[in-house]
Amino acid sequence: MRCPTPFAGATRQHGGTIRLGDADLHRLAPHERAGAGVGWVPQERNIFKSLTVHENLTAVARPGPWTPARIYEMFPRLAERRGNLGTQLSGGEQQMLAVGRALVLNPRLLLLDEPLEGLAPIIVEELLRAIRRITRDEGLSAIIVEQHPQAILAISDTAVVLDRGTVAHSGLAAELLNQPEVLDGLLGVAR
Repeated sequence: MRCPTPFAGATRQHGGTIRLGDADLHRLAPHERAGAGVGWVPQERNIFKSLTVHENLTAVARPGPWTPARIYEMFPRLAERRGNLGTQLSGGEQQMLAVGRALVLNPRLLLLDEPLEGLAPIIVEELLRAIRRITRDEGLSAIIVEQHPQAILAISDTAVVLDRGTVAHSGLAAELLNQPEVLDGLLGVAR
């Protein structure tokens, strides 16, 4: 089971509680969680492939600071392709669109499941810059699950490592990144 999926309502929760502010997410259907402030970028991207880029953004947009115009400013490639269907986008462009769709929901919490998976290095850098902007400059909280922790740790404040649902490590991301032996012991990927 992927970590963000219980938050998004994509898998069954077997115990405990998941709260965002006063909202008990456990009691909400997946589509109701967006209204409670959860934006989800699933590993599979799940864009509307039969809609244009612009239609993908406007179909789900909620009032707030994140608008399609701001998404186009953050991802100029999407502005250039605003009339293209989802099927006409590269994998990297689809991932940018998935991030943009989650943002135009104007969430309080952004969940990203493997946002860098299978993408070209230049697209990875563009997405990392966007995630850094979203979390640091815009102050949006995010939970990011990623197979390549070094890239995400470099732009994160806090790192939490789970092992079968139990917290194995929690601390400052920079400290974990600067301790390759600890990172290797936790994840086996420090090098």
